[in-house]
Amino acid sequence: MGGTTDRPRRFPEEAPTLVDALASAPLSETAVDPSVSDTGSGSSRAGSASTSLITAKETLELQEIHRTRMFVRVAIFMAAVQALALAFVGGDPIAKGIFLGTLAATVAACVWIAWRLVQDTGYTTRRATIVAFATILGASGGVWFYGVFSPAPVIIPFGVYFFSAGQDRRMTTAVYATCALVYLLFAALLLSGAVPDHGLVHPVGLTLLERIVIIVVVETIYLASFVVARSSREATLYAIDRHDVVVRGLAQRDALLKEARQDLVQALQVGGIGRYTGEVVGPYRMGKVIGRGAMGEVYEATRLDNRAEAAVKLLHPQLLAEPDLVERFFREAKIMGALNVANVVKILEAGPSDAQLPYLAMERLRGEDLADYLRTHKKMGLRKVLTLLRQVGVGLDAARAAGIVHRDLKPRNLFLARLEGGGEVWKILDFGVSKMTAEEGTLTQGMIVGTPANMAPEQAQGETVTHLSDIFAMGVITYRALTGVPPFSGDTPIEILFRVVHAMPGRPSELASLPPQVDLVLAIALAKDPKDRFGSAADLAQALDAASHGRLDGALRQRAERLLDDLPWGSRG
Repeated sequence: MGGTTDRPRRFPEEAPTLVDALASAPLSETAVDPSVSDTGSGSSRAGSASTSLITAKETLELQEIHRTRMFVRVAIFMAAVQALALAFVGGDPIAKGIFLGTLAATVAACVWIAWRLVQDTGYTTRRATIVAFATILGASGGVWFYGVFSPAPVIIPFGVYFFSAGQDRRMTTAVYATCALVYLLFAALLLSGAVPDHGLVHPVGLTLLERIVIIVVVETIYLASFVVARSSREATLYAIDRHDVVVRGLAQRDALLKEARQDLVQALQVGGIGRYTGEVVGPYRMGKVIGRGAMGEVYEATRLDNRAEAAVKLLHPQLLAEPDLVERFFREAKIMGALNVANVVKILEAGPSDAQLPYLAMERLRGEDLADYLRTHKKMGLRKVLTLLRQVGVGLDAARAAGIVHRDLKPRNLFLARLEGGGEVWKILDFGVSKMTAEEGTLTQGMIVGTPANMAPEQAQGETVTHLSDIFAMGVITYRALTGVPPFSGDTPIEILFRVVHAMPGRPSELASLPPQVDLVLAIALAKDPKDRFGSAADLAQALDAASHGRLDGALRQRAERLLDDLPWGSRG
């Protein structure tokens, strides 16, 4: 068999208790997922060095809330100063009364929004708009009282800049346009002589042209305030996004380094001379080691009578005294022998149960496993992933029909075999920890078996596993292949298990160039509750194919959106 037989880590029966303990621990006491970007309310954010759980726009919204709190305080203070100043100046009594009324309206609106903003949730665009137009009213009253050609209009750019930095483009444009049009209307009325100028400051000695120039300058200042504020917002958004890209890249690199370290350990264990190299076991002569795991070694072998190649798996000598492990070794042969399909590695023969050295002979495969492929290419295109899912799905359907759950699907156990006549085919390897659903028990009772990063949540918690647990593992593999980043990683097995059970990784389309609907497909594939997942790998492949063309079924879209409402990408539930 080409590639390794990387055996999964096994955890003692208290492991579910540790996961449960982590579930009840404060998030501040747990490490941050280096594979998510957490991205939070629908955003993807990663990491051990993690970005935030909110998007750049949501970050600016928080800033906007705090800026609004400051603005209303300043506006109230300035209104109070203006009201006090009116006691020391003359001017038209009617214009003064109108100004006082507009100042009162401004203060009332600011006090109201300040009361609403005691909690961040009190902020809405609609409420901010009410305050914006209330302050425009107050400023307009001041312009009319002091005079269109007085210094009073210079206060308006302050408000224009503040509100133009907001996130709602329609609201900010409306605020700027209102300020510009109100000032232009006042100026036009006075220049045309339609109304007398009752302003405190009169443009004595100014020609018509000079007045027009002043109006144009003021309007230009308003426009500049609006443009600079919008540009500043876009620049801030860009800076935050770039920061997140860098941090997310570092987090992804960290996750890939951890994965690479595991692959390196595996690679160092294969190739070269093994304990039984050159020895004859049954009808086979052992060659070099091509795989090594917790339970045994896999040797390149040649059959003595016809020189046929094979891959022979031998149990570690130190485990021969463990009857349960020996029984599980032969049980793997029974399970794999029952799956006579092209997408499961073929069993040639198994040694007799009373053999001094148990062996399992399998077809010798040439090619590479998915782990090696991803280490070289980082990720796969959608078309290749669809081929993988469809072919592996055939093997999983056969396993399901035989009542078998693999329980350890991962890149190392999916092998792309090169066929003698040309072409390639994906094959499932290593059923050493698989479970037969018809059994009353398994040979792994009291243990969580499998590879932590690829376990389904129910498997990680020591609960009953079904074929849907394998579908979750295929979702993990699909996420890893498409994004180039493992969805769940950590420094310890328990840390990884916690994330598998309680967290969602970063949004896939933010980690790689993927159609948006692919996010929805992977949300279903990685659903925490088995009943929310796809029923088979074929269903997953069909949905992924439709999503790649933007034609995902409406019912599936609704299911995915419901799941993401409950547990968004990048969240740690």
